[in-house]
Amino acid sequence: MITVVGSINLDLIAAMDRLPEPGETVLGNNFATAPGGKGANQALAAARAGAKVRMVGAVGRDSFAGEAVELLKAGGVDLGRVAEIEGATGIAVIFVGGDGENVIAVIPGANATVDAAAIRNLEFAPGEHILLQHEIPLAAVEAVLDSGRAAGSVTLLNTAPFRADAAPLLAKADYAVANETEFDLFADVLSLPGGSREERMRAYAATTGRAIIVTLGGDGVLAATPQEFLKVAAMKITPVDTVGAGDTFCGYLGAGLDSGLPLGEALRRAAAAGSLACLKPGAQPAIPLSAEVDAALT
Repeated sequence: MITVVGSINLDLIAAMDRLPEPGETVLGNNFATAPGGKGANQALAAARAGAKVRMVGAVGRDSFAGEAVELLKAGGVDLGRVAEIEGATGIAVIFVGGDGENVIAVIPGANATVDAAAIRNLEFAPGEHILLQHEIPLAAVEAVLDSGRAAGSVTLLNTAPFRADAAPLLAKADYAVANETEFDLFADVLSLPGGSREERMRAYAATTGRAIIVTLGGDGVLAATPQEFLKVAAMKITPVDTVGAGDTFCGYLGAGLDSGLPLGEALRRAAAAGSLACLKPGAQPAIPLSAEVDAALT
């Protein structure tokens, strides 16, 4: 069983040949909307990986809400703990360049109401896997991490978007998942020793007794635990759109660990899924099915 506590957005996606420089206006060539939000993306990824998933979050009472949860419903995600509140559903405004890179602005909307009070009555089970991110109030993230630990659950914290004040929360998670930029920033905030990323990852694992996983885009994934250091290669692809690739990775990682896979194999499947997600536009529409990941790994 996987519980995802996090954000639910509607993505507003504009495609253009190249991303604008500060103060510059460029002409776009396409616009689309798609369900998004880091929490919802990870929930759908875990469901498409084959896990039983429940989503905890909030949407507004507006025209965006139905579309924001449409693919979660279709994917069989339990939405019984998704609240509907007065106000706006969260949105993300996404610019995608011709090389697949993107810039994103997030307006939290209803996600800002997923606070410590909103999750007070959540119950977790021993061995349950809980996925979290930084697009809801950090007080709620901390409360879930503490409740999950007390219940004997396994917690995975995706450290995106980077928030310096979230640094004390990383060691509360059994697995912290960061991209390379986020990890380097947190390593500075946490004053981790070492002259290289690998040394600083090893120092984190040794100091906290927890695992740290760092995604490197096309260069694969690194993972440090108190017992081992792992390197997993990425698939060689030409990306169309990298939006949601990290969330796909996290959802598949959670599903793999929840199914009992060893960390190395779970990372391998998650990395493949994240690569496949870059081959289609949009976040949730691009998340691959388990059969597609199986085919890519054979």
